Order: sequence, then structure tokens, then C-alpha cells
Amino acid sequence: MIVEAYLGIDVGSVTTKFAALTPADDVIASLYLPTGGRPVASVLEGLAQLREALPEDVRILGAAATGSARSLAGALTGADLVKNEITCQAVAAVRAVPDVRTVIEIGGQDSKLILVEGGLVTDFAMNTVCAAGTGSFLDHQAARLRLSIEEFSRRALAGRHPVNISGRCTVFAETDMVHKQQTGHDVDEIIYGLCRALVRNYLSDVASGKELRNPVVFQGGVAFNAGIVRALREEVGTDVIVPPGHEVMGAVGAALLAREHAVASPGPSAFRGFDIIGRDYATSSFECTACPETCDIVRVTDGETVLAAWGGRCDKWHILAEKRSV
Repeated sequence: MIVEAYLGIDVGSVTTKFAALTPADDVIASLYLPTGGRPVASVLEGLAQLREALPEDVRILGAAATGSARSLAGALTGADLVKNEITCQAVAAVRAVPDVRTVIEIGGQDSKLILVEGGLVTDFAMNTVCAAGTGSFLDHQAARLRLSIEEFSRRALAGRHPVNISGRCTVFAETDMVHKQQTGHDVDEIIYGLCRALVRNYLSDVASGKELRNPVVFQGGVAFNAGIVRALREEVGTDVIVPPGHEVMGAVGAALLAREHAVASPGPSAFRGFDIIGRDYATSSFECTACPETCDIVRVTDGETVLAAWGGRCDKWHILAEKRSV
């Protein structure tokens, strides 16, 4: 029996996520793995793992890519849609909590706030400048304390009297933590103090001037950290919902949009299939000198064939076809 599915791919700077949904929007397989600075390899590795997790006779009816490397992922896989993270995160949040009004998403390198009314995005804000409050900073601090991120999270919950930590900057926060350790403060209280500081930083930066209205949904890999969830609930003063599969919500949203696109535009998907695993893909860049702008162009090739190119201020290099050769 053929199993039909829609595929969502979310390639971020730290992690790559996949989600496969049935036409009824049920998740039949998902995947969360490190990008490791190698987005091409992570996409191909993820497809290989996903193929093993899916039924052998699965038929992909549509695919969509999102994340900071969405153009690259879309070019590699032949995605039918390439959508921004805000839209995908919001669509997935509405699926999980239909009456959601506030979406907080904190990933490995950035954080987002999305305001929703009636299932539609009304406003949003992002922080991509400083890593304070993101997953990568928490991972770094856990490693510095020689703790797994799971142990870091557990000890944050054990803290009862959080130490005041500066959370406005990663450098200042780490210096402050070291100082507090040297003066004899309990490590559990320091860890929870850091969680509180990072949440305050998020609220005063990304959420500045925004009204957080219930229901509030917390998504992204950082939602695994129970200390951050606790701190967020205490600082916001209301319940914060962490939905199942919170770490792959961007991919889920992309898959939902792929289904919507397929229904609106019937026809075969452009998805290139799982056979692309092991292909000789390469990325390169060059400077276009066709005009004084001298744009940096990124190009993806499969052997001698250019799959896509982008990055210019005009449409000269916006290639999304498989017919141009190097």
C-alpha cells in the first residue's frame, strides 16, 4: 500500500530538521540532527535517515524548505516551495494550538517572536545579532561547567534563589558566571540565574514593545531546556505551552505549506526524490562584475549542472532550473 506524505526541511546554522506529514497532517516521521557547518552534507544525511524511518512505499506529494539555508536546501532537493522561518513556525504553531496568539521560538543562533491573530501573523521580531539567549550559548556554558545539556537543565530546575547574572551579552554573562563561581555561589543557583537572565534579555530585546498575549507557545530546540521554560513562565507570569515536536516545528510548518501548495496547484512534485543521496553536489561563490554593485553569487552544482544560483540584487543569477551547465 502506497503511503502519501508531504516533506518539510528546515536547515538552520546549528541544526537541520525534517518532518514528513500525511495528507491528514499527521507526522509520520521527523528528524533533528546537527548541521555542523556542512548544510549540504546534513541535508543528504538527513534524507538518508528519513528514508529509513519512512515506509518503503512512501510517495512524496510535495516538499518545502525553510531555515537560514532554505535556498540551498530547496535547490538540492527540488523543493516545490522555499519559505521563510516566520511563516513556517507560525503555521506549525497554529496546527498545534489553534488559538495561539504568541509564538516564542529560540534556536541555536537566533530567536524570534511571532504574534498571531485568527491564525494569521500580525507582527514579528527577530534577533540574529547576538548569541546571548540562544542554544549555542547554553551549550557552551554547559560544556564549560562539564555538564551535559540535560544535566544543565536539571540543575537549573534545582535552583531556588537565582544569582543575578548579566545577560545582555555572551561575554559579560560568562564573565559574571565565572566571578560568581569564584565567590562561592552555588552552581545550581548560578545556572538558574543565567536562565533568568537570558529570558529577561529576550523579553527586553526581541519582545521589546510587544504585548505577549495568551496562549503563548514556546518552540525551538531551546525548549528542551526545562530551566529556560521555567524562567520564561516566571518572567512572563503566565503558562507557556511547549508542544510535542517543538524542535522540528519549522519543518512541520514547511510540510503543511507544501501540502497547501500541492492542493492549490495540482500536478507532480518537483521533489527530486531520495535518489539524490550520494550525488556529487558542490557549492561555490563568485563575484558578479556585470555592474558596479559587484554582488556575491552563490551557486550549487550537481557535477557539471548548475541547480541554482542566487545572491544578486537583480534577477541575473536567480536560477532555479536544472538546465544550465557550468
